[in-house]
Amino acid sequence: MISQPSRHCTVELQALPSRIGQVRRIVSAHLRYWHLDPLIDRASLGVTELLTNVHLHAQPDKTCTVEMELLLDRLTVSVRDHDPRLPELREADSSATSGRGLAMIAAMADSWGARPDGDAGKVVWFTLPVTSTGRTRAVPHLTPYEKALEASARTLAVDERRTEHAPARSAVAG
Repeated sequence: MISQPSRHCTVELQALPSRIGQVRRIVSAHLRYWHLDPLIDRASLGVTELLTNVHLHAQPDKTCTVEMELLLDRLTVSVRDHDPRLPELREADSSATSGRGLAMIAAMADSWGARPDGDAGKVVWFTLPVTSTGRTRAVPHLTPYEKALEASARTLAVDERRTEHAPARSAVAG
């Protein structure tokens, strides 16, 4: 199912390798439609990494929901699944052949995070900055680990404020 109000897109799917490419194309098409072409590569990379994590790690099933929302100067991309275990950022190891997805997201995103979703599930999200012209703002050049630490600190502050002021169930994380 795909819903597409003007600045919101939701895709429900089984996180299987064959479906991940389809979701990348959906993400790219929506960003082109929203005139946010500069975000396509980073958003596609991020959603691929999150869906791959669902495919490799989520239990009891691979059902998930990808959501994109553009609010003001920020694009938020989130993936909701039914596994309550929150992901852990590993320190980047250049020789590793797997386990670097969250480090890549931390390096290319403005912020990212994960939160429980109800009794059985979680939402993992990242944000990308947008200017009024559709171009991305410059992100400071930090190592992936420094960026992840900075993002985690911002996430904690935002999540604390959101918990105090948010409705019982938010449609978009971040």
